[in-house]
Amino acid sequence: MADWLGLTDKTVIVTGGSSGIGDAIVRELISNGANVVNADLKEGEFKHSQLTFVKTDVTDKAAVESMVQTARAITGSLWGVVNNAGINLPRMIVDPDDPNGTYELNEETFQKIINVNLKSVFLVSQAAIRVMLEQNRGVVVNMSSEAGLEGSVGQSIYSASKAAINGFTRSWAKELGQHNIRVIGVAPGIMEATGLRTLSYEEALAHTRGTTVAAIRKGYSSTSTTPLGRSGKLSEVADLVNYYLSDRASYVTGVTTNVAGGKSRG
Repeated sequence: MADWLGLTDKTVIVTGGSSGIGDAIVRELISNGANVVNADLKEGEFKHSQLTFVKTDVTDKAAVESMVQTARAITGSLWGVVNNAGINLPRMIVDPDDPNGTYELNEETFQKIINVNLKSVFLVSQAAIRVMLEQNRGVVVNMSSEAGLEGSVGQSIYSASKAAINGFTRSWAKELGQHNIRVIGVAPGIMEATGLRTLSYEEALAHTRGTTVAAIRKGYSSTSTTPLGRSGKLSEVADLVNYYLSDRASYVTGVTTNVAGGKSRG
């Protein structure tokens, strides 16, 4: 059915939309006819007449507020926002082999992760919701992670930031429901490779887990803990986000959906 999601000509902001999951979300929104504002520090490879890139430091209040007004000006309204921007720097709470070393958590790393992963969600959501309140409608999708639901070795601050986002999702949904604004979380698990899976990331993760980069890479394709027997596709996350942004999900709010092929602690 044509335009089943009803997103044609609706304006949606996607933070961190130049790569990885964000890029997949942007492309799917464009395919569904939406006007998309990509708020990122660097423009992505994908270009389209209905895609507007706004260079944005999502940790800076003034930059965020300016970006939201740019988005609003496209059609005079703002349909939704996807808080996707995030970073992950694997670190141990204490490194017994190298105390205060490269891969032990310090205040600088703590603050950087919290600023990008959590402060940005607060700033972008607040600016967008001010517009949505005037409209008496809107949708906020917060990108969480399986790590925020289950925890993850060597990724405690990343996991904590995503768990905090889950708290935002539940609380804001309760606050904003009376204004016809929905807030929903999406928590991907192990996904197919993207440009974000760098050697430095893999080396850090391997160190924090007492293993090798080769073993980490082998684990990407391991199916022993995933009932569906494979890694997820970026398009599968994008499909769900697009559905949640649409009125097809008009009675869904305050929940975080795990997109991880059934993977869990059990």
